[in-house]
Amino acid sequence: MLRVLDPSISIRTLPDLGLIGRNLDVVNDALKNQYGMILIAGPTGSGKSTTLYASLSSIDKESLNVVSLEDPIEYNMEGVSQSQVRPEIGYTFATGLRHVLRQDPDIIMVGEIRDSETATLAIHAALTGHLVFSTIHTNNSIGVIPRLIDMGIPAFLIPSSLSVAVAQRLLRRLCPHCKVSEPAPPKIATFIEKEIEGMGKETRSRIDVDTRSGYTLWRSEGCGKCSRRGTIGRIGIYEVLLMTKQLKEIVYGEPNDINIQEEAKRQGMITLRQDGIIKALQGVVSIDEVLRASEES
Repeated sequence: MLRVLDPSISIRTLPDLGLIGRNLDVVNDALKNQYGMILIAGPTGSGKSTTLYASLSSIDKESLNVVSLEDPIEYNMEGVSQSQVRPEIGYTFATGLRHVLRQDPDIIMVGEIRDSETATLAIHAALTGHLVFSTIHTNNSIGVIPRLIDMGIPAFLIPSSLSVAVAQRLLRRLCPHCKVSEPAPPKIATFIEKEIEGMGKETRSRIDVDTRSGYTLWRSEGCGKCSRRGTIGRIGIYEVLLMTKQLKEIVYGEPNDINIQEEAKRQGMITLRQDGIIKALQGVVSIDEVLRASEES
């Protein structure tokens, strides 16, 4: 796959990318910490790096020593010492991270955790007073903790180092110039109702849509302004798992997917599909896009 990057495009904010409601609140709180690790999960091409840049750009870096290790450097960031890793000469994320830690930075951004050595170094950096950002390949936020354990990280180190696990996908945004509304078919309406019932009370109260006459969805067949595609740009759907006291106890005990999933529901985590449904009801994306993306998770 060929990635075409435009460094001239300014870095977008987290709300611009699609982080809303509880998801945005939890991430913003984690960004205020002086240490810990924020991991962004998802497959290749899901926008993880863009979310990393947006997270880093939201921090006041004037009095902080901020270092990044990237492959490639996608955007030039003012106030950040950026370094391009070069595996062909032995300068990997792991070796680069060792050099970076000798500089005692406040914040470290590691492009990707893809092996046990890098994971170990990142975990220890988070444990020793650094705020660490990175990405990891898992299908959802629930899988981040088991993935770290599979990489050889002792489970007892994870609760004190991992602050937040974020999973994401990219959806095509409906063209605002030619989108039209239509009532949700009965089968889809039942599906939406079930997903909304599964959301936390706080999230349900934040859904800014009128459902008194049923659920309204949106579609677009294309116009001149969107080159007949029906969509313009993309937006993310997210799920954010917070390291709570209850989750720490699970990781110390039996950190399997079922137990972590139960805790995610208890803390009011919005799933990728639920976040997509909220955006579909708001007319940002089509329900077909939501179903396609959430099936991949």
